[in-house]
Amino acid sequence: MAEEKQTTTTVSRHSEVGHKSLLQSDALYQYILETSVYPREPEAMKELRDITAKHPWNLMTTSADEGQFLAMLLKLINAKNTMEILAMDINRENYELGLPVIEKAGVAHKIEFREGPALPVLDQMLEDACHGSYDFIFVDADKDNYINYHKRLIDLVKVGGVIGYDNTLWNGSVAEPADAPMRKYVRYYRDFVMELNKALAADPRIEICMLPVGDGITLCRRIS
Repeated sequence: MAEEKQTTTTVSRHSEVGHKSLLQSDALYQYILETSVYPREPEAMKELRDITAKHPWNLMTTSADEGQFLAMLLKLINAKNTMEILAMDINRENYELGLPVIEKAGVAHKIEFREGPALPVLDQMLEDACHGSYDFIFVDADKDNYINYHKRLIDLVKVGGVIGYDNTLWNGSVAEPADAPMRKYVRYYRDFVMELNKALAADPRIEICMLPVGDGITLCRRIS
């Protein structure tokens, strides 16, 4: 009976707090981590996960899908001498938190960081004729600007390249009626996320695949 009660509590806590995940329980989430993430996790990823998990803001508690993506990205950076990354954030402290790990992994020289709002940077890149320069772009930012990011990023990614948008299922709220009970921040951004999803589905320049992992990730491959 004690074990049954504990399981019920875990499921309830997951539903209330969650991991920005559509999984049904913390136990299932932990199973994925222990089965497919931890066994192949590079040491740099483990260090980064430990650092951010202890941060009071909990800046990047790496979920299973994000962890696997970052691990593969780290391998690609090490494998391709010409590969470079442009990272943007409104707060440089977020980048510097993981900088010691990045330097230890020997890839700091391949990462250019720009601090500040992304839209002016993207506009400048378009003015500088960076059209079709990027193989892969990943967006996890202010949801109310997602549609504005897409309008610019579609010109920056090369034909055959991929744009990934995070949180496109937005805590599952996109499938709920407008009057359903939701947390304030979920309700506020819900319409912006739905606007993006609708625009992506209607965009003839891309092929899309919405993955029901984490909080939803939509991959867009530019075809024209």
